[in-house]
Amino acid sequence: MITVVDYHAGNLASVRKAFEHLGCEVQVTEDPDIVRRSRHIVVPGVGHFGATLQLEQSGLREAICDALNGEALFLGICVGMQWMFQGSTEAPGAPGLSLFPAMIEKFPCDVKSPHVGWNQVEILPGSRLLRDVPDQSFVYYTHSYRAPVVDGTVAKTRYGADFSGVVERDNVFGVQFHPEKSGAAGLTILRNFAELAC
Repeated sequence: MITVVDYHAGNLASVRKAFEHLGCEVQVTEDPDIVRRSRHIVVPGVGHFGATLQLEQSGLREAICDALNGEALFLGICVGMQWMFQGSTEAPGAPGLSLFPAMIEKFPCDVKSPHVGWNQVEILPGSRLLRDVPDQSFVYYTHSYRAPVVDGTVAKTRYGADFSGVVERDNVFGVQFHPEKSGAAGLTILRNFAELAC
């Protein structure tokens, strides 16, 4: 069972449909008790980083941390991936999970922002999430803030400069782009997570 966390800021329907297309059972919930017991958690996200404060206020952050401590698998999508970092300059009062020790920052003024549309990912060796995804595959982005390249970056994209397209460590995975809108490459990524999860 894939648990998709509803904190009123995610592209829930398209994420759910993509997993169901792959044959996975999916539940969408905002109940912290259900999330705490889940073994396979997806946090999607669209829009402003400040929306993640709802995770804090609703008890979902604590539930997710409890599940992660129990070695549940976690996938953050777009803002959900950004939430895996310390925080974002977009919303200084909204703390991230600090799974990766860096801040999310806005694209510099010398590139058009938001970064919307198809761009390529340079895949680094050893990723479980990106298994069978060809290097330089095109994926679909829509974001104004970016994660730096860190220890744990397994794919990067160049837009003005390199940023993290995918991060991965142990039982946690994050993608800045929208795999549910990224054609065959995106479905392969979700399939890989589902196979790890199911």
